[in-house]
Amino acid sequence: MSVGKQRERQGTMWVAYDQIPKGPGHAFYEHLQRILHRGRFDTFAQDLCAPFYAEIMGRPSIPPGQYFRMLLIGYFEGLDSERGICWRCADSLSLREFVQLEMTQAVPDHSSLSRIRTRLPLEIHNEVFTFVLRLLSERGLLQGKRLGIDASTMEANAAMRNIVRRDTGEGYKDMLKRLAQESGIETPTQAELVAFDRKRKSKKLSNKDWESPVDEDARIAKLKDGRTHLAHKPEHVVDLDSGAIVSAKINHADQGDTTTIHPTLKDTRSKLKKVKKKAAPQYDRPAELAGDKGYHSRETLKNLDSAFRSRISEPKANGLHQWNGDHEARQAVYANRARIHTSTGKAMLRKRGEMVERSFAHCLDRGGMRRAHLRGTENIEKRYSIHVAGFNLGLLMRSMFGVGTPRGWAEAHIALIFLIFSPSTVVLIVLFFPNEQNSDEFDAAA
Repeated sequence: MSVGKQRERQGTMWVAYDQIPKGPGHAFYEHLQRILHRGRFDTFAQDLCAPFYAEIMGRPSIPPGQYFRMLLIGYFEGLDSERGICWRCADSLSLREFVQLEMTQAVPDHSSLSRIRTRLPLEIHNEVFTFVLRLLSERGLLQGKRLGIDASTMEANAAMRNIVRRDTGEGYKDMLKRLAQESGIETPTQAELVAFDRKRKSKKLSNKDWESPVDEDARIAKLKDGRTHLAHKPEHVVDLDSGAIVSAKINHADQGDTTTIHPTLKDTRSKLKKVKKKAAPQYDRPAELAGDKGYHSRETLKNLDSAFRSRISEPKANGLHQWNGDHEARQAVYANRARIHTSTGKAMLRKRGEMVERSFAHCLDRGGMRRAHLRGTENIEKRYSIHVAGFNLGLLMRSMFGVGTPRGWAEAHIALIFLIFSPSTVVLIVLFFPNEQNSDEFDAAA
């Protein structure tokens, strides 16, 4: 074999479509595409979004099916920004095929995704989320009888150094300069301001006094890694029998768990009622709800929706309880305590710690949404709801084919096991086949 030489390249004016080299494609996205086609996802998305576009005239936009597929790719590929999603789709023929782009079509720009997200309200994104829940329900992966709830933190797309006072509009740096000058430093340098800020006392920042000028919904909070930053608060309600996320809300980071639990449970009940009416919690057949100590309070347990039966961990009390005649709170607290001390309650609380924390690990850490690149609670929740829908589709893929992510599909194998018996020995033969070369076996398993 002789060495190949690189010659000057000259573009070809016409190239036949069948002459363009094509790879085998990614089996994960091919099977996910079949699931969406069986559920008539494109027709559903087009009919759902049609009222928000012009009926007769206007430049054709990106099809809604392409828009939602690209947001799903953000979860499966672990991409945090929409710009990164567009770059990834432009580099991969398999993703172009999944998004249903023709060979002559360009990948939509990230500004087009932002424009469509602005045009479509949050209710439309929640309907797509409900569509995925319906697919899980048809597969038997949504029971709605045992639920777990918890919240995490998401770093906001805003910087702490740019916060201003709500009353005067004074910036944090300007405030430091003023305090430094009042202490005797006439023209403080940046290093002197840093040292002055480090030594001064009572420098806690309150959300009542400070806000971000670029993201009014961002709140000062401590992240999971211990840093203090402007943040948002995602909250999940998870089906403990399957691990599916039933509800995903974005709240203000300074709101406590006892405040956000009621609207989140209301959204959970509404989604379960749309998907599977028999699975929705009712007053006569309440769903079991597990939560950590952050959700425990007298008012929360007393005012909890009667369609849910609480199994919320109780913090250690300092001394005896003083009820002051509040018999409803007393009854609710003691009933919850009796339920969490049973073997069923303890097992459910352990399951909650496993399933809910796993959902945050997949959506925020591996999925790339631990830091938001959007601003505004509603704007972030639009993106996050489709992101979580990708997590639920991963559960559906795992139940059908054994893997729930593209990386997991690449690492998975099909094994054929044979046992050969003889009077004296038993021979075990195991044959492994990479699944990307044997995707038909997965169709048969489904």
